[in-house]
Amino acid sequence: MRCPFCQDYESRVIDSRSSEDGSAIRRRRECNACKRRFTTYERVEERPLLVVKKGGRREPFDRSKVFAGLSRACEKRPISTEQIETLVADIERELRDAYDREVSSLVIGERVMDRLHALDEVAYVRFASVYRQFADLNSFIRTIEQMKDDTKERS
Repeated sequence: MRCPFCQDYESRVIDSRSSEDGSAIRRRRECNACKRRFTTYERVEERPLLVVKKGGRREPFDRSKVFAGLSRACEKRPISTEQIETLVADIERELRDAYDREVSSLVIGERVMDRLHALDEVAYVRFASVYRQFADLNSFIRTIEQMKDDTKERS
């Protein structure tokens, strides 16, 4: 593993730990040349999953984009970074299990919205307002009314 500080190739592992969800191994390393420490993560190489965008363009699935969208929706809400990371990991695992090579961005958005609806209603509305691109106040109100109806049905 190349040292990010001095670019030397020789380092030794000081500590290894499994991540919370078991999908990665966190390794603490020390460079043999400069003696500085750094962290690396080892993940299983997944088969490539392509996201088919609304316009038909394809791009590789990027979990950091899902994380960023969720983080923005959950800003100033009582939702921890760990909860968001777990949510992203669960959604990614579901997508990789259900889809072999390609998945629509619409499917990803709907899965995120389903999870957010169960987790936090305010974060759900925030995400929905960006994802569904509300054109006017009435479409926003319809979404909130639908949420109210769903809540009444569950009670």
